[in-house]
Amino acid sequence: MSERAFLHGALDTAQVVVVTGVMAAGKSTVSQLLAERFSRAVHLRGDEFRRVVVRGRVDMSPHGDPEAERQLALRHRITARTADAYADAGFTVVVQDLFVGTSLMPFLEQVGARPLSLVMLAPDVGTVMRREAERVKVGYGDLWSIRDFDEKVRSETPHIGLWLDSSQQTPEETVEEIVSRLPEARIA
Repeated sequence: MSERAFLHGALDTAQVVVVTGVMAAGKSTVSQLLAERFSRAVHLRGDEFRRVVVRGRVDMSPHGDPEAERQLALRHRITARTADAYADAGFTVVVQDLFVGTSLMPFLEQVGARPLSLVMLAPDVGTVMRREAERVKVGYGDLWSIRDFDEKVRSETPHIGLWLDSSQQTPEETVEEIVSRLPEARIA
């Protein structure tokens, strides 16, 4: 089978593609554009499950709050189950969320759908700083340092799937590279 035929078939196959990376890496934009490349697709934004909590939500911080970690694990469990439900119905699911450090493997172990691929958007710190300054949504603020968060991702997150330095790419170029390298992203 030619690479072109393989990629065409991959775009028609129900599967789960996880897109993660540091805040301001471009996950939302890239995930939406990537989902639009498949014939039947869902863009599942894990952060939506955080936002539906009306009262009692505890957001993650660098200080390690047990309740925040419990809520993150709950959000990831709901995301995995939802991704599986859509994949079982014949959709490709592009899951977008922060899966960094020790949270990545427990999430991936909960996803039953196959094939399962992982893309880590890993632009350089300078690019993340520029993107953070240009966007309306604030991911870092007073709690997180861009450099520290980037270091945490690079040193504590398992290096599996496709790690992509998208620093010099437009979102469209990033999606093109992901699609062309999807076999490298496959982890199960």
